[in-house]
Amino acid sequence: MNHAFVAALAHTGHTAESLAGHLGVHPKTVARWANPGHIPQSRHRVKVADLLEQDVDALWPDIVKRREPVWFRPWVDIEREATTLRAFQLAWVPGLLQTPAYARATLTGGVLTADAADELADARMSRQAILRRERGPLLVAVLDEGVLRRRVGDSRALMADQLIHLLACADLPSVQLHVVPLDAPSYPGLDGPFTIADMPDGTRVAHVDSPAQAQILDQASELVSLERRWERIRGEALPRGRTLDLLREAARSWT
Repeated sequence: MNHAFVAALAHTGHTAESLAGHLGVHPKTVARWANPGHIPQSRHRVKVADLLEQDVDALWPDIVKRREPVWFRPWVDIEREATTLRAFQLAWVPGLLQTPAYARATLTGGVLTADAADELADARMSRQAILRRERGPLLVAVLDEGVLRRRVGDSRALMADQLIHLLACADLPSVQLHVVPLDAPSYPGLDGPFTIADMPDGTRVAHVDSPAQAQILDQASELVSLERRWERIRGEALPRGRTLDLLREAARSWT
């Protein structure tokens, strides 16, 4: 038996039928998740965990945990412990805010097989549980507007769904979202994406995005430089209200 899943059902008072009603699947599908090796599809996984008031990796640790690349695992551990994450993205929606379809689209078309892309996309989805966790980190994400305008994947609907998801994420108490508009002048964010994590002991550590390896920075001089870049980028970004207006307009443009 998947004892964590069964215990969570009992704790919340949910049944296979009630979960199935929330998810739009057959109760027999939900019932199978109580058996070892059976797990919801990625599009349902975070919602199931939310309904059962658990983290994804607490419900299915042997299947979901540690699917991310070995070189990226130290940063995933930092994410889980951080009190605040300040992330700037120039080209993509941050992984913590991606839909499953968007995540897969960013991973396909290269050297990865379809199965490998699915596995990495599932790992991204499992990371998102920290945003719904009690005492999880505050994510302050700043995106270049180009992220909203550049199509990812073959479907315009995929982009519309992703931007609608961003609007939903912006309503979470753990997410603060801002966009640097296209008419902003040249700014330090054009040098590339990065994330700064504030840790419970007061220290800071940063991650500079790379497709090949984790670049985790903890030297004072490096962090001071990134802090300055962050403040200048944040200064170019729109306030929350105007950001949400821009997101709504961009979402409509993809329909």
